[in-house]
This record gives sequence, C-alpha cells and structure tokens, in this order.
Amino acid sequence: MLGTKKDNYYAIIMAGGVGSRFWPSSKASNPKQFIDILGVGETLFQTTFNRLSRLIPSENIYVLTNKKYVDMIKEQVPHIKDYQIVPEPEMRNTAPSILLGALKIYNKNPDALTLVAPSDHWIKDEEAFLETVQLAFDGVEKEDRLITLGIEPTYPNTGYGYIKYDKSEESQIKKVEEFTEKPSLKKAGKFLEAGNYAWNAGIFIWSARFIIENFKKYMPEMYGIFEKGEKLWNTNGENDFLEKNYHRASNISIDYGIMEKADSVYVIPVDFKWSDLGTWSSVQSELPSDDKGNTLINARLHSKDASDNIISSYNQKIVAIRGLSDYIIVEDKDVLMIVPKSEEQEIKELRESVMKEFGDELG
Repeated sequence: MLGTKKDNYYAIIMAGGVGSRFWPSSKASNPKQFIDILGVGETLFQTTFNRLSRLIPSENIYVLTNKKYVDMIKEQVPHIKDYQIVPEPEMRNTAPSILLGALKIYNKNPDALTLVAPSDHWIKDEEAFLETVQLAFDGVEKEDRLITLGIEPTYPNTGYGYIKYDKSEESQIKKVEEFTEKPSLKKAGKFLEAGNYAWNAGIFIWSARFIIENFKKYMPEMYGIFEKGEKLWNTNGENDFLEKNYHRASNISIDYGIMEKADSVYVIPVDFKWSDLGTWSSVQSELPSDDKGNTLINARLHSKDASDNIISSYNQKIVAIRGLSDYIIVEDKDVLMIVPKSEEQEIKELRESVMKEFGDELG
C-alpha cells in the first residue's frame, strides 16, 4: 500500500530545558514544559505534542530530552513509543540535539521532511500555525531550503532575536538577509519601522537530508563526531555511542552554527499570536485578570488594595493579600517566592542562591 505524503512528515520536539525563570513552579526535577504553567488543564509539552499530531503522524514525532525526563514524557503521552524519546546524555545546546534527531530520522526515512519546535511555546491559533507549517513542508519538498517561522513584531521587544528578510519577494516564503540577536530598544524600534523584520520563534522546517548536508558543510567537526555512529542509529548500540561521544559536541545553538552561515535560509513571516512564555509576565499576558489586574493560576484570591499581581499556587489554595501591587507570588510545596515584577529577570539568580543555601533539590 502506498503511503500518503504525510508519512514523510516528522517532528523533533526540544524538551530538555529547565525553565529556571519560572522557579519555583519550574524546577530541574519538574521543568516548565511538563507542568500546567497556564492552569489550562494540560502541560505545555502535551499541548505541543497534540498540536503537531494534527498534521504529523504521532509515531513520527521524536522528543529530544534529558535522561531524567523520560518517565515524565511517558506519563504525559501514554501512547508514545520508546524509540520516539531520545534522551541526551547531558545538556547541550540546540545544534547537537537537532543533528542527532536529523540523523536518526534520516536513517529511518531518507525522504523525511522535518519540523523542529520547542516544547514550551504557546500558540493560540492552531489552525493558522498548521497552515503555515503545511506551506513550509510544501516549500522544502519542492527545493532545498532551511525555513524558519518569524513572528511579525507587535512592539519593540528587546528579548527576542530578529530576522531581516527581503520584502520585495511576492512569495510568502521570504529570503533571509540577516539575523540579529537581542537588540537595544532603539534598534528594535527601527526594525519595526522598517517593516521587514520578524521575531525569531525558533521553529524550523527542512528535509532531514538537507540539514545534515548543512552540518557537513558548516559544522564539520560536530558532523564528524556523529558520523562515526552512522551504523548505530535506531539500534541497541546508539545509547552507548552517545554516552561516549555526545559530550564532545560543541555547546552551540542551531542559529549560530547553521542558520547565520547557510545560503538557503528562508522565513515565513506570520501574524498569529505566539509566545515563548519566557517570563511570568509573558504568562500574565496570555491569561485573564480580575478587575484589579491580578492574574491567578491554580489559586483563589482574597484581596484589598492589591493590583497587577501574578499569583500562582496549587490545588486552588486561597491567597489573601493586602496592600501589595506589581508582585509575583509563586508557591509550590517547598518554596514560597514573593518578588517585585520589576525584578523578574533576577529570578534565575534567586533560584541559584536558594539552592546554594538550602540544597540543590530546591532548584
């Protein structure tokens, strides 16, 4: 029986991060992607897996993760098979894990078209997202391209990377001219005025064969490390090979390693609502607030003279506050954190100092 075109569709979900900006809800033992950070009834990882399953056969979705999250993944997606979970022996950046995923998928299906996506992003308009992914799959099937999704910026955000593209092209798939890492506010404002810049969403689409060719060309050292395992992919010898060799791969992102160097890089600018949920404030912008601007996650509130707070608890605990505004209040079973919203970028450091004083298991 002939397979449908979708049999060649694959995905790699990147699910190895710790999400330390969401401490203490997110800990190394139970990170952001595996918790219901938005209080919507399913975790970000489950939402991502289910979203991709609408277009890509679920058995073709691979999860690149940390060894210690394997059981959590099986619990959250019970029908997932062992071969779909790829535990990295140690934390590296995105380039080595994407190369590993591409080699495994190519070994299984040399015609594979692959989407790479983070496990912890929030996309409300799934229909628009899937239409864009279909457009990208069609694009990389026709010719060798590395396609990324770019979010049309709505304000001069300095926390995202930006992608400059050729706006003279009539096609929806635009040639990338330049990548810029997190710009200054002034620069971000100029990007918005120019009208041909998009936020880098870290979502990529390409053929497995073509991304491997780009590794061979632009990251030959890393490719050389993995090439030695060619006969071991998807066999019992794979884990042993990775234990011995994975740490040798340089700790570099796919953006620096490939996307900023390669020739055939394209972007599809999109305007659907997207968030990388990088901070507690970004979560607040996705959820409803009460008439005083307080946002509740798994909590009930009794308040007086309290406004614009983010309050996250568990088991719908009642939180009573008075005379407190613009604060982040987060409680889990071991830690209660209360910090001004203006200092949310320091939560990472706060986590580290608590771990130092009271024990690593708290981080």
